[in-house]
Amino acid sequence: MLSRLIPQLRAFRDDTRGYVSLEAMIILPALLWIFSAGWVYYDALHQQTVNQKANYTISDMISRETDALTADYVDNAQTLLRILTKTDNVEAGIRITVVTFDGTGWHIGWSRSRGAAAPAESLNIADFDGRLPQAAAGEQLILVETWDRHNPALQVGLGAFDIRSYSFTRPRYAPQVVLATGA
Repeated sequence: MLSRLIPQLRAFRDDTRGYVSLEAMIILPALLWIFSAGWVYYDALHQQTVNQKANYTISDMISRETDALTADYVDNAQTLLRILTKTDNVEAGIRITVVTFDGTGWHIGWSRSRGAAAPAESLNIADFDGRLPQAAAGEQLILVETWDRHNPALQVGLGAFDIRSYSFTRPRYAPQVVLATGA
């Protein structure tokens, strides 16, 4: 197979008629741009997926806690987000919120944020109407929101943008997730 290909490649290399070179000059930039654009969009979608999986991991980690969450725990959750997403953005943000269903609607129990996440005080539970599940009165959910800035490696029509993801999880081993005093 290779013995038949080598003479053809040499013939192509030695061909001086010019029309193949002209066609290559015309089409090669377009092919390179299409390849680059495809790679940039794939990378952006891949990073969104990685961020969502990191969000799920942190949410699951918190749902298994039986001890009160401390300020160090929340700081380390942000550090874990940066490690899992392999981001160099030190401002990658996380907001951890515990919401409780009182039988008529969801209410915020407590909320803490780190990094570039929106401040904990700015959370409006009405923004999650229709996205939170049905629940029994007194049931708790852990809502984890993450933010990260994605800067594409090449400029092919996709500028820098924020990757935002959220997930909610029920507490697993304890009936509720509590926040330590002063956290």
